[in-house]
Amino acid sequence: MITFSHIKAAHKRISSGIKYTACRQIDTLNHLGDNHIYFKYENRQTAHSFKERGARNKLLCLNDIQKEKGVIAASAGNHAQGIARHATSLNIPSTIVMPKATPFNKIQATKNYGANVILHGHIFDEAKSFALQKAQEEGLTFCDPFEDEDIIAGQGTVALEMLEDFPLIDTFFVPIGGGGLISGMAIAAKHINPDIQIIGVQSEIFPHVYAQLHHLSLPESQARTLAEGIAVKKPGQLNVDIIKKYVDDILLISERQIEDAIYFLLEHEKVLAEGAGAAGIAAYMTYHEKFHNRHIGIPITGGNIDMRMLATSLMRGLVRAQKIIALSVLLDDIPGGLALTAQTISDCGGNVIEVQHQRQFGNAAGNQVTLDVTVETQDKKHAQEILQALRHKGLNVVLQMAE
Repeated sequence: MITFSHIKAAHKRISSGIKYTACRQIDTLNHLGDNHIYFKYENRQTAHSFKERGARNKLLCLNDIQKEKGVIAASAGNHAQGIARHATSLNIPSTIVMPKATPFNKIQATKNYGANVILHGHIFDEAKSFALQKAQEEGLTFCDPFEDEDIIAGQGTVALEMLEDFPLIDTFFVPIGGGGLISGMAIAAKHINPDIQIIGVQSEIFPHVYAQLHHLSLPESQARTLAEGIAVKKPGQLNVDIIKKYVDDILLISERQIEDAIYFLLEHEKVLAEGAGAAGIAAYMTYHEKFHNRHIGIPITGGNIDMRMLATSLMRGLVRAQKIIALSVLLDDIPGGLALTAQTISDCGGNVIEVQHQRQFGNAAGNQVTLDVTVETQDKKHAQEILQALRHKGLNVVLQMAE
């Protein structure tokens, strides 16, 4: 049984090697209701994730023989980096098994921290099975990313610090993958304030804790998620037992909602979060109407996002905000149509960033051409002003809407 005393001891044990990250009240979500929101920036740990806490605590709890033989772990990235970084700092050999689809930046970072990296399997569960087999064969200590008392105690220090900084927090939004973070945070928070609400957050693609709690049968999913840090098909039974005891509700979020949260954090808070790291914010932005006059703590759990994935997500965010719009203009195929379109957009303050004539596709017929124009705008209002100006010039124009 993990108790509050274990979490307090873990906090003291790891304090010399872990940052006490900032926790701040933010006001950029005030338009969504009367709640008070507090972010804890675990993305600013040295390895950019809360996973360092549990990793260091686990390694410091090993005996001398275990330290000498070395450790092995399976991880999609952040647990890997936490184990690798702190094992190297403590002179403990480490091997990390990562799924083949792990973002390249997380693989390279884990190698840079000094671990031997093995790529195996397509999802976390396959990597974990291989790591367990290798641990048995080579006498290594397996460091489970979530179903481990020392890991859970280390992760629980996140709640401890948030409530030290802001004792008024009465609700936590916490991402759930395997359940290590929410298990530790729930034990700590409920000890400090038994009335505190613990709200778990899962991806719709990997809702397996949600399914267990609601006695649902889910089809097997091979889909990839932007939040690969919580893409766990089989949560730990220890973690599920703790969640059943302490967690008040679990909310599901979509890929688009995760993208919107990443976009929000960058645009309004100038903070970079990975998909799993932004999951708590995504849940609040989606379900805020269910909460009133609450003091809500949300850990930004990690910032290790693949740069290509980030670029794609941000571009989609710009499109959904109509700061980049696609216009289709049906023109007679005679001189002057392109010039009139471009000049009208320019007169309205829009910036044309791409133009393409379509004679074979679209709605063009006879002596007509479809002009596809990509335009940079200020916002949705500005986009509508450009659209109206083009139509006022007699142009047949359609705004292509994002899904």
